[in-house]
Amino acid sequence: MDNDKPLQPETEDETETELVPQSSAKTLYCEAEPPPTVEKVKPAQENSETDLEIEDNEKFFTTGQKELYLEACKLVGVVPVSYFIRNMEESYVNLNHHGLGPRGTKAIAIALVSNTAVTKLELEDNCIMEEGVLSLVEMLQENYYLQEMNISNNHLGLEGARIISDFFERNSSSIWNLELSGNDFKEESAAPLCQALSTNYRIKKLDLSHNQFSDIGGEQLGQMLAINVGLTSLDLSWNNFHTRGAVALCNGLRNVLVSEQFMKTLDGVYAVHPQLDVMFKAVQGLSAKNTIFLLTNPMKLIQNYADQHKITVMDFFKSLNPTGTMKMSVDEFQKVMIEQTKVPLNQYQVREVIKKLDEKTGMVNFRHALSLTVPHGNAAITLLSK
Repeated sequence: MDNDKPLQPETEDETETELVPQSSAKTLYCEAEPPPTVEKVKPAQENSETDLEIEDNEKFFTTGQKELYLEACKLVGVVPVSYFIRNMEESYVNLNHHGLGPRGTKAIAIALVSNTAVTKLELEDNCIMEEGVLSLVEMLQENYYLQEMNISNNHLGLEGARIISDFFERNSSSIWNLELSGNDFKEESAAPLCQALSTNYRIKKLDLSHNQFSDIGGEQLGQMLAINVGLTSLDLSWNNFHTRGAVALCNGLRNVLVSEQFMKTLDGVYAVHPQLDVMFKAVQGLSAKNTIFLLTNPMKLIQNYADQHKITVMDFFKSLNPTGTMKMSVDEFQKVMIEQTKVPLNQYQVREVIKKLDEKTGMVNFRHALSLTVPHGNAAITLLSK
């Protein structure tokens, strides 16, 4: 009997096992479905060297983005970047020095077409070349969430400059900050860039430092700056500008509106370099009080000081000259006028004084003060020396 008892349930189990496949085809389908799904996902995890997991239905969108990137990597034949997969939902993604190359950049661009999270992308030093920048520009035509991009040191050259120029001309992207430092842009790259920037109003901050622009490029950039209405910051440091190019740039900048913050920064620069002369069109958003101070006739201020101390304006100027003579070099005069505290003047006002006394020979002559007239009450006073 003991031997018969265990046989009974074993027979029943065998019967149940046999009935399962016969009772419902639907049950068989449900049991067989998970294995192929798991097998399909596993190779992708192993090949991409990522921790990609599909477990949470609430993360369906994220999973789609990751899968899109993995498929793009398969398509172009590159190994996916695990850092990008882990951070593609962050607003800031730093892929500098990842050795992406043109194909790796194309895979990133494909994944970013529908990405709404990343607003700042760093791709410096990835040797993306013109093929890679073309992929990025095409992506930017669809992605309106990305606002800042760094593609410095990527060997873009003339062809890359042309691709970027076409991008500038469209004015169709949300990018406002673009870093293009160290991209082998030479003189011939300046023309297409400047032509496009002349009509571009979306790019606010542009970095063209560490390139190879010289005087011709400086002239073209200067002409662009005179008519561009979008740029608020342009970095041209470490290029090859000489006097001709630098003067052209300055001529372009002299029509630019500056801010009060710029004026504060400029005051600090003047403290270190009092001989520096910065010309600009006007100060944007300047308060009424500061506007009056900035634009007050400097000769009137000097005249008021002279009247109070019962001296002539010429005596005032001569007191600033260590030699006591009637002439000083423009540089020396500019320096002492900024540093003197008898009649505090800003750089703008000092420049106006120099214009009135300048002999156009690099010297100022105090005798020119003899013919100067400034308003004084309801009358006009001619500045005469005794």
